[in-house]
Amino acid sequence: MNLSLFLAALCLGAALATPKFDQTFDAQWHQWKSTHRRLYGTNEEEWRRAVWEKNMKMIELHNGEYSEGKHGFTMEMNAFGDMTNEEFRQVMNGYQHQKHKKGKVFQEPLMLQSPKSVDWREKGCVTPVKNQGQCGSCWAFSATGALEGQMYLKNGKLVSLSEQNLVDCSQAQGNQGCNGGLMDYAFQYIKDNGGLDSEDSYPYEAKDDSCKYKPEFAVANDTGFVDIPQREKALMKAVATVGPISAAIDAGHASFQFYKRGIYYEPDCSSKDLDHGILVVGYGFEGSDSNNNKYWLVKNSWGPEWGAEGYVKIAKDRNNHCGIATAASYPTV
Repeated sequence: MNLSLFLAALCLGAALATPKFDQTFDAQWHQWKSTHRRLYGTNEEEWRRAVWEKNMKMIELHNGEYSEGKHGFTMEMNAFGDMTNEEFRQVMNGYQHQKHKKGKVFQEPLMLQSPKSVDWREKGCVTPVKNQGQCGSCWAFSATGALEGQMYLKNGKLVSLSEQNLVDCSQAQGNQGCNGGLMDYAFQYIKDNGGLDSEDSYPYEAKDDSCKYKPEFAVANDTGFVDIPQREKALMKAVATVGPISAAIDAGHASFQFYKRGIYYEPDCSSKDLDHGILVVGYGFEGSDSNNNKYWLVKNSWGPEWGAEGYVKIAKDRNNHCGIATAASYPTV
C-alpha cells in the first residue's frame, strides 16, 4: 500500500471511530457542562457526550409519551446526565438491604381513621433538602430526617443533624460510611453512643473520615427504633400519627435518575430489591382520590435541583410500589 492510500485508510478509520453526535444538542451540551462545571480530557469528553446524549434522547422520548398520557410523571436532564445508569446506581444508592429486625414492631392504632393527606413539612418538622454528593450515604440522611422530626415533635425545635457523624462513627453497628448502611443501624448507633451532633458542629464532607463526635455538641438522642409491618396501610398510619418515617426504595432506574415531577410509577420497580434510603414526609392524592392518583410524599437527599425541589411523589396503594413499605422504621425518643 502506498503512503497516500495508507493515510487515507487511517483517516477513514479515525472517522469511523469518532462518535457521530447530534449537532442539534451542541448548545445544550455546552450549557450543561458549564452549569455542572464538567471538565473532561478529550477521550473522556467523547464518551461522556455519548452517554449524555443517549440520556437526553430517552428523556425527550419519555416526556413526549407523557404528553400523550402514557406516563404520570415527567423527566428532566440533571446533574446525573453524563452517568450511565450502572454508574449512577453504584455511586448514589447506598442502602444495604440485609435488615436484621431488632426494633420493636409498630402497633397500628386500631380505631384510627387516617386522614386522606398528610404533609409534615406544614407542621415545621422537616429540614431543607440536603445533598449527599457522590457518597452512598442515603441511609444517614434518611435516619437524620426521621430523628429531626421526632426531636421537633418532642421539644419544638428543628435542628439539622449531622450525617457525617453517622458516616464516620457507626461502623461498629454495621454501617459502611459512603459504601452504604441501614437506618436502623444508625438509630442503634445513636442510642449506643448516647447522642448525635448537630450539622453545624459536625458538617457534611461527602467522604469517609475519622470519627470526630463530641458529646458537648450532641443535640439529639434516641432510645431505640420501631419497625413498621410491610404493608402500606401500616405505613400510612405511622406517617399519620408518628411523623416523618425512614424507608427504602428501589431507586435504580433511569426514570428515577431523571425524575422531575408528577406521580412516579415504574413498571420495572421491585418491592424487594431496595437500594436507596429516603424519608416519607407525607402522602396525598392529585385530582380525584382514586388509586392511580395517590402518592407518598418523599424527601430525597440529592439536592433541591433534583426532582420537584428535591422531592418525589411515589405511587401509593399500588402493590407496595418500589418497596416503599418493605423496610420502614423510625427512632423512639
